[in-house]
Amino acid sequence: MGIEKDIQQQQFRNEYQKATVNIIFSANWLTEQLKKFLQQEDITPQQYNILRILKGSKKPLSTCLIRERLLDKMSDTSRLVERLQKKGLVEKKLCLEDKRLVDVLITKKGLTMLDRLDVHNHQLDNILNNLSNEEAVLLNQLLDKIREPNQE
Repeated sequence: MGIEKDIQQQQFRNEYQKATVNIIFSANWLTEQLKKFLQQEDITPQQYNILRILKGSKKPLSTCLIRERLLDKMSDTSRLVERLQKKGLVEKKLCLEDKRLVDVLITKKGLTMLDRLDVHNHQLDNILNNLSNEEAVLLNQLLDKIREPNQE
């Protein structure tokens, strides 16, 4: 029965409504799984996302550039960066190219924390361990297709 059982709803208007509800429910479920994983380091999924963005960048980034790359576009990037800075995981410096901007860099402490979490990446992978590699590829293709603009 799947989603009907999980959310205790017997019927959907159609398969499109069911798919939409299923995606939202699954996204929230995955977020909760990620929160459990990140509890050990006392950071949120959004903060984790910022640290990953900074680690992957070859240079410091402004909060505007970080916001563009965030998975959660509704996040208050400035506040998230401030909280990471208080924890010593990032630092802010005046941008050399534009004095109106502040650059954000990941600190050694932030990199060390990501290294600790990386050791346990298999736990994150195991969240979807009931999918075969082929099913994961298909799921990625379908989710990408959903976000494509309608071709009307």
